[in-house]
Amino acid sequence: METIKNYIQDNKDRFLDELFGLIRIPSISSIEAHKPDMVRCAEYWKQLILQAGADKCEIMPTGGNSVVYAEKIIDPSLKTVMIYGHYDVMPVDPIDLWKSQPFEPEIRDGKIWARGADDDKGQAFMHAKAFEYMVKTNQLPCNVKFMLEGEEEIGSPSLYKFCEDNKELLKADIILVSDTGMIAEDVPSITTGLRGLGYVEVKVTGPCRDLHSGLYGGAVANPINILCQMISKLADENNHVTVPDFYKEVVVVSQEERELMAQAPFDEENYKKELDIVELHGEKGYSTIERVGIRPCLDVCGIWGGYTGEGAKTVIPSTAHAKISFRLVPDQDFEVITERFCKYFESLAPKSVKVEVTPLHGGYAYVSPIDMPAYIAADKAYEKTYGKRPVPTRSGGSIPIIAGFERILGIKSILMGFGLGTDAIHSPNENYPLHQFFKGIETIPSFYEEFAKM
Repeated sequence: METIKNYIQDNKDRFLDELFGLIRIPSISSIEAHKPDMVRCAEYWKQLILQAGADKCEIMPTGGNSVVYAEKIIDPSLKTVMIYGHYDVMPVDPIDLWKSQPFEPEIRDGKIWARGADDDKGQAFMHAKAFEYMVKTNQLPCNVKFMLEGEEEIGSPSLYKFCEDNKELLKADIILVSDTGMIAEDVPSITTGLRGLGYVEVKVTGPCRDLHSGLYGGAVANPINILCQMISKLADENNHVTVPDFYKEVVVVSQEERELMAQAPFDEENYKKELDIVELHGEKGYSTIERVGIRPCLDVCGIWGGYTGEGAKTVIPSTAHAKISFRLVPDQDFEVITERFCKYFESLAPKSVKVEVTPLHGGYAYVSPIDMPAYIAADKAYEKTYGKRPVPTRSGGSIPIIAGFERILGIKSILMGFGLGTDAIHSPNENYPLHQFFKGIETIPSFYEEFAKM
């Protein structure tokens, strides 16, 4: 019987050709002009999954971008694994920082360079090819469903209702996800926790129009100045968020678990070198791993206003804007935290300006127990492929819908990611090592084999 390694070797050129066709579709969900590309990408996925061996695949409408749903039911009495992924990608700005065209994938230095190479087209594609192998070689040990959405990068606003409306269709024993990463290429890891997310846009308005900074400077509040002052008050000297009751529901992680987390390999000097920074920065009293895994934080993701074009234009702008996110941990309700932020931020404004806070999206944190069958199966799968047991780790990132699956469908998720910290997801020059891509395809069938036994 053909092994997975042989199957990859025999088909790797085809795999890359098919993946590159997927990547070339600029499926940016946050930009309305790319709506036709979202449709094309869903159709591409439909054909991929049908060719891989699904019994049926359909593009199902939602309130926003469609969901690609597929299944292969070999025996209703067997366990069912549902693959979740997303076919939308982040915008590519700033385009001038890319070393190659973001939607024209290239292989350089053993990596695929393109938007979506890792997040999440490359990683989701691994599941299609692992599934194809199991079907073609008659080794599929359980039922499989696919659910690929087109709105993950904008908070999955339509997927919650889709899940509510299709609970019977989406029944499964576990949801398998590859949209996270590993500690290092030679240190496999399983993500056991994801932070929640709150995201808002703020607007500070001063005068009714832009003003001459010479004629009005010093007499009228400058919205940009005021916005910067307000933002500076969102954290204290210990980088502790100052929003009242921000930490009220935060689960305090035991010293024992903190000690276990500290055992994960982490080279601080290499971390700084990789990011080209001299010193790390964060909440006092916590390590870097803890800051991004078990502690909440608040960050300004964008800020703009006034004149930013070439040369000088001496104006006091009428408005200033910022986008602000908060990463949250278990027991923090993003809607409650957002409400607390809104009240506090508005209270920081002087009477000389008006403030408007608009919540955009959010989601809850998620924790995956290391004693559940799916984790044990994933643990064995990684060990078989990498020759060592994976390290359980908590990610600083968020996939809000994962907690939504548990609340709506009552199904836990297992996060088997193969990306690396150097993959530059969401940034210019996103990439995905070929080694990780092929290792993912190799590892996934072992998960099915182990999970089906339990």
